[in-house]
Amino acid sequence: MAEFIKIYEENPNPREIDKVVKILKRGGLIIYPTDTVYGLGCDITNIKALEKVARLKGIKLEKANFSFVCHDLSNLSDYVKQIDTSVFKILKRALPGPYTFILPGSKSLPNPFKKRKTVGIRVPDNNIALDIVKLLGNPIISTSIRDDDEVLEYTTDPELILEKWGNIVDLVIDGGYGDNQASTVIDLSDNMPVVIREGKGDLEIF
Repeated sequence: MAEFIKIYEENPNPREIDKVVKILKRGGLIIYPTDTVYGLGCDITNIKALEKVARLKGIKLEKANFSFVCHDLSNLSDYVKQIDTSVFKILKRALPGPYTFILPGSKSLPNPFKKRKTVGIRVPDNNIALDIVKLLGNPIISTSIRDDDEVLEYTTDPELILEKWGNIVDLVIDGGYGDNQASTVIDLSDNMPVVIREGKGDLEIF
């Protein structure tokens, strides 16, 4: 059964964050809170863990549209090609926040994503997620645990998430009730913002 850890978003306990990061470094899968829906994630540098997540989602890893959850914009250049000042200004204005930005992928992407032309970048406005990636030192991948055919509580209530995912993942973080609205997805790979999916993030920001 997965470990179940309560972490408070206002002031995440460094000891608990450390515990989460140790699990990620061992190749573990975690379910964690963001500023939108709860996410399923793993360390972006761990190929075995990435493959496991892809299997759970029923997709090939190379074809998976996982978002990269970053701590801030400083390590963007590791994953994203040089971007325009105008694009950077949009990112700066919107992040941290409930947006996924699709940007042109760089040559130094982790192996499974090497052939990708674009990557989805997330900097969620949630201290738990941000503290995890900060301590880990690199992004985690994120994919939503939401399923449109399901009872909503199973994706918003941490105890019910544990009930459903407890035998599949290594850790479920209880960061309080999650949202049931996904992030707004904006494609900036051609410099002009194109809305791919309208979600929680306000479009007025553009």
